[in-house]
Amino acid sequence: MKSYQEMSREELLREKDKLEAAYQEYAERGLKLDMSRGKPSAEQLDISMDMMDVINSQTKLEALDGTDLRNYGELDGIQEAKELFGAIMECKPESVIVYGNSSLNIMYDAISRSMTHGVMGSTPWCRLERVKFLCPVPGYDRHFSITEYFGIEMINIPMNQDGPDMDMVEKLVGSDDSIKGIWCVPKYSNPQGISYSDEVVRRFAALKPAAEDFRIYWDNAYAVHHLYEEKQDEILNILEECEKAGNPDMVYEFASLSKVSFAGGGIGVIAASEANLAQIRKQLQIATISFDKINQFRHVKYFKNMEGIKAHMMKHAALIRPKFDLVLDTFERELAPYKIASWIRPNGGYFITFDTLEGCAKEVVARAKAAGVVLTPAGAPYPYGKDEKDTTIRIAPTYPAMEDLKLATDIFVTCVKLASIDKFLA
Repeated sequence: MKSYQEMSREELLREKDKLEAAYQEYAERGLKLDMSRGKPSAEQLDISMDMMDVINSQTKLEALDGTDLRNYGELDGIQEAKELFGAIMECKPESVIVYGNSSLNIMYDAISRSMTHGVMGSTPWCRLERVKFLCPVPGYDRHFSITEYFGIEMINIPMNQDGPDMDMVEKLVGSDDSIKGIWCVPKYSNPQGISYSDEVVRRFAALKPAAEDFRIYWDNAYAVHHLYEEKQDEILNILEECEKAGNPDMVYEFASLSKVSFAGGGIGVIAASEANLAQIRKQLQIATISFDKINQFRHVKYFKNMEGIKAHMMKHAALIRPKFDLVLDTFERELAPYKIASWIRPNGGYFITFDTLEGCAKEVVARAKAAGVVLTPAGAPYPYGKDEKDTTIRIAPTYPAMEDLKLATDIFVTCVKLASIDKFLA
């Protein structure tokens, strides 16, 4: 089979006619297929439904230390929840503050607090002439939305096979005191599914920032989100590595159970040094009296321990692994021979990153939408939505049913082929 580069103009035109006919047939079906966000499917949410039965009106809502979970108190979260997250994040329970349902909200609060009150005694960012953030790309669009909302200047950092370009990170962080942080998804990164190597984690921990208030925003969202039982990425513990390197205060680590139990109904947490936690508690004492301890209790009672989390996540993997395989196998079969795209086969996480030929991503997304398949906007994995090369598309295979996913993938592949042929013909 010839690649598109090897085809003559006449061969490309014949191929295009065939693809246009197939595309038109899809477009006339009036489809509504959504692959735009990394949402759990209804089947994934179903596997947590028996959590609703672990407490009822007869349950004694009391923590192990005797705290009445129905009342105020325990601003940090109940000890049982801190221990569960300590196991998930491989840190000491006392390094954890348990919040409400969303880790994204905790990240927003961390940026907002830094803007208005600074970081551990430093000048509030709102009083500074310039504040900058490093953004590994492609990355998580909601991270970038937070920093953009606060008017923080974002700087792209290319991602390598083992994490961000650390030569660039070290140079910028060490020379510019207006750089106050970096967004990181260190395990099964959003959207590439890359896990940071030991060397990358150690280099992060050993950074020598020009800014005393520089922090690594370590969003360990997919800490337990493996696709395979036998192939599971592991990363070094950033809190431990920062402590070893003499930088214990340099990192905030975030995690949640939103895609473990219920999306929007889980628990979000932050882990950090005691000095960082002291400042966070000071703000929390003003912002709230306590978070939902009953929900914390329900989750702990249901999962019990790390073994319970692992077993539950394998149920998730059994549901979403066939979806990843369907999409990736289709790409291998339908696109690889034509040499018009590239993608990464991850061992976990929620996304597949797909790279078109340069200048084709927006056209692919637009064609797909016109045929009834909604994808994340091209450029979304970049600050300000600007992918200078117009190549990256984030694919979220978890939400659609298998039948819909197969159809959506077939349409997507057709759109990629058409956009690629148009580029060669042009």
